Amino acid sequence: MHHRFLFAGTAAAALLAGCQATKPATTAATATVETLGTTAVPASEFAYVYRKNNSSDPAFGTKASVQEYLDLYTNFKLKVLAAEQRGLDTTQAFRQELDGYKQQLAQPYLTEKSVTDQLVREAYDRLSKEISASHLLVAVARDASPKDTLAAYEKALSLRRRITEGGENFNTVARENSDDPSARGSNGNGGKLGYFTAMQMVYPFESAAYATTPGQVSMPVRTSFGYHLIKVDNVRPAQGEIKVAHLMIRATPGMPAADSATAKKKVDELYTRLTRRNENWEKLVGQFSEDAGSAPNGGELPAFSTGRMIPSFEEAAFKLQKPGDIAPPVQTPYGWHIIKLIEKQPVPSFEAMEPTLKSKVSKDSRSELNRAAFLKRVRRENNFVELPAVKEYVLAKADTALVQGRFAYSAPAAATGKAGKNITDNSALFTIQGQPYLVKDFLTYAQQSQRPRAAGTEPRFAMQQLYDQYVDQRLTEYEKSNLENKYEDYRMLVKEYRDGILLFQLMDEKVWSKAIEDTTGLQQFFAANQANYQWGPRVQATVISAATPELRAKAQGYFPDPASRPGPEGAGEFYLPTTESIPAALKFQPRTATLLPASKAALEELAGHMLEADTTLILKVENPAKAKTTSTLISQRQKAVLDYLTSQGIGAGRVLAVRFVPLKNGRPQPKEYAASPDALLLSGITRNPAQIEQRLNEKNPLAVQIQQRSFAKGENKAADQFIDKAPGRYQTELDGRYYTVIITKQLPAGPKALNEARGQATSDYQNYLEKEWLEQLKAQNPVKINQREVDKLITR
Repeated sequence: MHHRFLFAGTAAAALLAGCQATKPATTAATATVETLGTTAVPASEFAYVYRKNNSSDPAFGTKASVQEYLDLYTNFKLKVLAAEQRGLDTTQAFRQELDGYKQQLAQPYLTEKSVTDQLVREAYDRLSKEISASHLLVAVARDASPKDTLAAYEKALSLRRRITEGGENFNTVARENSDDPSARGSNGNGGKLGYFTAMQMVYPFESAAYATTPGQVSMPVRTSFGYHLIKVDNVRPAQGEIKVAHLMIRATPGMPAADSATAKKKVDELYTRLTRRNENWEKLVGQFSEDAGSAPNGGELPAFSTGRMIPSFEEAAFKLQKPGDIAPPVQTPYGWHIIKLIEKQPVPSFEAMEPTLKSKVSKDSRSELNRAAFLKRVRRENNFVELPAVKEYVLAKADTALVQGRFAYSAPAAATGKAGKNITDNSALFTIQGQPYLVKDFLTYAQQSQRPRAAGTEPRFAMQQLYDQYVDQRLTEYEKSNLENKYEDYRMLVKEYRDGILLFQLMDEKVWSKAIEDTTGLQQFFAANQANYQWGPRVQATVISAATPELRAKAQGYFPDPASRPGPEGAGEFYLPTTESIPAALKFQPRTATLLPASKAALEELAGHMLEADTTLILKVENPAKAKTTSTLISQRQKAVLDYLTSQGIGAGRVLAVRFVPLKNGRPQPKEYAASPDALLLSGITRNPAQIEQRLNEKNPLAVQIQQRSFAKGENKAADQFIDKAPGRYQTELDGRYYTVIITKQLPAGPKALNEARGQATSDYQNYLEKEWLEQLKAQNPVKINQREVDKLITR
């Protein structure tokens, strides 16, 4: 096990503890706030939910506030009533879902508030220090027999004496003897854990570390992993929390080397722009960070403390000194990060941290102390009575089969017996509030819960452990079954979840799914409300954003100017390398129009590229000017290429046959084909933004960005400047970037098609369906308001 096994887990968050201070449940009042048909809604229920959900509202207690919430609550109760009338609350699926929520909701009520408060205060006090320590583990199972436990303890004591009395080096002894694999061997860490603070290690380990003087070695301390010796190397004041922002370029360990190199190149360029050119942090993060969660907020991350982040990220972050400082790119398993310091924060006040610490304590290993205190209270409050003679009868039934996990038991016929001289399997083993729990039920539990144990384990010891588990479970179950009677908050919370599940099921059927699946109804609704779904002025355009005017000129050369309507020839012509599925040339058999096999395969690949990867590509098929080939043979070869491509579904207009290509003006050509009589040269003209970006961004990954689509007002700042212009090219400069907006078509204001407004129309249709449904429900269950009870909630 890696040494991080000691760190506390991050289970799903539980509700905050503190239920012992909750007001016990009282008998519900008979007054009603309203009736829905024949169903009464208790005034106490409405008052409770109104206060719970509105107490912080400035309008709380006003007539308008009470009436508005009553309207909402009435609609809610009508839907729940409809679900009940449909019998949705009797289905197995509903019961299973509600039981799952009840299990979660019960957890805060199965704790001891006083113990929680003590543990929270202790954790906060420890957070003021960070400890650097090493440890040595002698592993022993959590439920090991006393004999094995003692042997492990004595071994730990022996190793401690070698260090404290024999003068041996702690890390050397750990490297040779620790049962933590990360510490062992020549490459092991010798048990070094680095710095940690409260809530990051299992509780017994943490407590021993904080109680040990720097330079000293603790006595053996027991955790669920075994016995630990802890040597505290250093103690320092807590560094507190740090808040940073980051710009991330994704690069995972398994990605291709070329992609990894591109990511590094991109992050280095961004770091240069931030530190040497002082470009705006938020702008670059918004444009280039690949952490979708933080990019919209300038890359800002939640504050964190020691031991909370990946070590390389954390180390780089804490080295930053002043707000605004930027660290060089640092790599983590997620990619490359540029980190900017926002602020360093001391340990927050106790009041600020208390809610978070309560949640953590409820999941931390220290919660075992809380559970022990809870069980002690429940035993007392619920009058737990153990019958010693019957317990002895049960323990005497343990044998070696139990240790081996093969204990077999068959329960006798039911007939409750009493403890005494004639103890039987039908006798009561213990009682809770007078309710008997029988021997046979425990022995059945023992058979179902047994497992093989270490050789030498005492059978009686194994049975005692099973008995303790059984008692704890029955006490907890008894307390759970009475929570709704004891605590009003719990009862109302369960009711809220119950009603919510019913509401969700029926809303999905009547409104949400129906609006999506009822295509005819949606079309009719859309047609009837067409005035709500209109386009404003738009343009079909290509927007080019470039780092320099020169790059902008290169990029816009790939696109014709709509005002001049040029042909396919133009500044955008270039050769594409073979890696982009464009072969440099096609080779033929001498003096024939038959392609060589390798060139035929390359042409097949090219066809696929033109059909799928780049549907804008126009291909030029040319013959070198110096190649001595007859015009007839050139035409035959070009026709063979054209015929094959058209047979694959590529339009003839996308293949240009040029008889000669002059060898001048620095045009790139493969040397071996420059004047070959048996080859045709290939080049491409593309309008594909991704291909163009890739070519222009070879040296600078951030040089050019191209968007090609329709733009409505407000969707793009550059396009907004020319949204009312005629087709043509327009240039502007914004935020240090150089833009060309190529408008190809004005799209006038007018009605949207359903597919263009489906999201908004579906949402509106759902609202329409819900309103209609509510009117039906009110007709089926007329609403009568008891205004006297409503007025009691109006306080101003």
